Amino acid sequence: MNNDSQEIDACTVLFADVAGSTHIYDKMGDVTANQIISKVLHLMQTIAEAHQGRLVKTIGDEIMCRFDEVDMAAKTAIAIQEKLNLSLIQGTIVSVRIGFHTGPAILQADGDVFGDTVNLAARMTDLAKGRQIILSKATADCLAMSLKDKTRELDCIAVKGKALDVTISELVWEDAGVTQMVAMDNLLTQLKKTLTLEVNGLQYFLDSDGGEINLGRNPDCELVIGVELASRHHAKISVQRGLFVISDQSTNGTYLQPLGDEVIFLRRGELALKGKGLISLGAKPSDTSSQWLVTFQVG
Repeated sequence: MNNDSQEIDACTVLFADVAGSTHIYDKMGDVTANQIISKVLHLMQTIAEAHQGRLVKTIGDEIMCRFDEVDMAAKTAIAIQEKLNLSLIQGTIVSVRIGFHTGPAILQADGDVFGDTVNLAARMTDLAKGRQIILSKATADCLAMSLKDKTRELDCIAVKGKALDVTISELVWEDAGVTQMVAMDNLLTQLKKTLTLEVNGLQYFLDSDGGEINLGRNPDCELVIGVELASRHHAKISVQRGLFVISDQSTNGTYLQPLGDEVIFLRRGELALKGKGLISLGAKPSDTSSQWLVTFQVG
């Protein structure tokens, strides 16, 4: 070990990365996807720092943080999942997978961390799925009882370089606050909304309880749009977490113009509808006959 490094008896290393980032790039394109992932990384860093965490580095679509207190790492992981569970990033649902582990490490002068603890934390993250928090059982055993009660033992795995298998646990963040969850359910009920669509003199309705509406040239679509540039099954509007989300699945893309705002272009992407505005299939609203412009209103 050189003079610029020091041994730490115990620290907690946490990794959090965007699940399915390749899919986001495929759907949204490089520029939009990069903006979305950058916002998620900034959000996760902000939450970590609010819980006494230190950002070690950003690696592509992933952040690496270290904590002096294991409980703070657990609280950070829960807060990140809860925040993203109730948020859309630029109209897109983003999920992250999180893993962390506690143990001795080597801390360099520049703040970077090395050692077996880092490797195990990264392994925990690899094992996690989107919206999941994975930690070693040894780390779970170090948590305060209020947090430890939210963990459940999952499996034993072989880890390269380890003579013994490592037992892993899950931190079940959905149960992190029953009172909060009930309050949110009540709030969503109170804020129940309806999407009203109108085209060619006809109105269509969709409640935030669920369901979907398909738009396109094909007669089996709920909203049949008779323009040449529209695909047979051009787009659909579905309910996701109580929001009305339009998803483009066309060749020529979908144009949206919120009232009083600029036109937004979607191609193989999705966006939450808010307020009032226009939807145009295959061409800008200014280039589409008013007969086939879809007006929307969320209220």
